[in-house]
Amino acid sequence: MKALVMDFDGVVSDSVREAFIVAIRTYRGLCPDSPLESADAGAGLHRLFGPFMDLMPLGNGAADYGTILAALQAGADLPDQTTYDAFRAGLDPDWLERYVRRFYEVRSEMAAADPEGWRGLMRPYAPFLDLLRRRAGGGVAYAIATSKDGGSVEVLLRDYGIADLIPIDRVVDRGAGPRKSAHLELLRDRLGLDFGAMTFIDDKVNHLDSVASLGVRCALAAWGYNGRREHELAAERGYLVCGLENVEEKLFED
Repeated sequence: MKALVMDFDGVVSDSVREAFIVAIRTYRGLCPDSPLESADAGAGLHRLFGPFMDLMPLGNGAADYGTILAALQAGADLPDQTTYDAFRAGLDPDWLERYVRRFYEVRSEMAAADPEGWRGLMRPYAPFLDLLRRRAGGGVAYAIATSKDGGSVEVLLRDYGIADLIPIDRVVDRGAGPRKSAHLELLRDRLGLDFGAMTFIDDKVNHLDSVASLGVRCALAAWGYNGRREHELAAERGYLVCGLENVEEKLFED
């Protein structure tokens, strides 16, 4: 392994509460007659949080937050990737595009209005950061491939104290498009490495599926936004399944 490429949300950052609050504020702004409850930093963990988390592993980014909330409002039963994809395909693509634009506007407004409170909603997975620091300088380059915006990632890397480990030119964000394969192709060129020398760790099996054919080593971050369903799928497909207690051994010593 010459490069460890990491998803950000659910691998480096425990950011689901922030995403949940922004997602519902965005949804209610676009759908003011929606019966979905409002959410804010003080009361964000209401009855929708669990169902929202259950569906998160099936999505990829901001458009999927809108999809998830539309599914919850409709009472749709989406037990797997196939049914989820079919539900999303039935949504108005123009509405999804508006949702994505407004999602990032709402996030920026939150960050500007209360920077400290906004950052406080996204705490790092400290044991994983400790691992990155401990293994730094060992010949493995670190990089980020994320559907988050690069500005937010840059702020949070500084907050987490690891900005020196991941230069900003190794952060490929949502501007590269929705496919993680495109993110990895950019990083391959920037790092000057073959795919076979790269490990990609993500908390979503569908992201690993999208890059496995490139020849990268794939690992599921079992501490992220997933559950037994995703752990079993990842194992069936031959991906590493890593917990915080064994990720160092599996990534660096196997």
